Amino acid sequence: MVPDQSVTVLLRAWRGGDSRALDDLLPLVYQELRSLASRYFRGERPGHTLQPTALVHEAFIRLVSGDVAWNDRAHFFAIAARTMRRILVDHAREHGAAKRGGGWMRTTLDEGLAIEGAPPLEILDLDRALDRLTEQDPRAARAVELHYFGGLSYEETAEVIEISAATVDRDLRIARAWLRRALTSDDDRDNN
Repeated sequence: MVPDQSVTVLLRAWRGGDSRALDDLLPLVYQELRSLASRYFRGERPGHTLQPTALVHEAFIRLVSGDVAWNDRAHFFAIAARTMRRILVDHAREHGAAKRGGGWMRTTLDEGLAIEGAPPLEILDLDRALDRLTEQDPRAARAVELHYFGGLSYEETAEVIEISAATVDRDLRIARAWLRRALTSDDDRDNN
């Protein structure tokens, strides 16, 4: 893991107009972005048309093209996680993955969310469930996105959301239970 301060300094320098800072930033964040992308592809069907490297490149292009006043490393990876999620959802929609059974993507938040005997979660199902959770509990949904998708620690997640690590833990436990219930209910409705 790269020291927070190096990434933060480079992000701020780049946003301040130092184009060389971007060249120095990419090698520092590339491996973490690659790990983040690989998490999204765990359990993905073989032959998926979008690969982790392509996801990293597309996300990085969007991240550096956007007009974001980067606060620090945690903020960068939080936005990176959201960007990758949006790219995958857009890709799934474009390639007709919304059809039941047509190209499942396993997206386990942790062992506690995996539903015994159930098929892997489809990214579109998870995206819809997260959108519904955002309506119910925006902070818990944000914690899920930052921790599970962004790979941020409890402390980093707490810093981005501006809450305590204990509150992050509580929010994540609530969110896992809520998502498990929502995804199970969706499967029950689809099977009836």
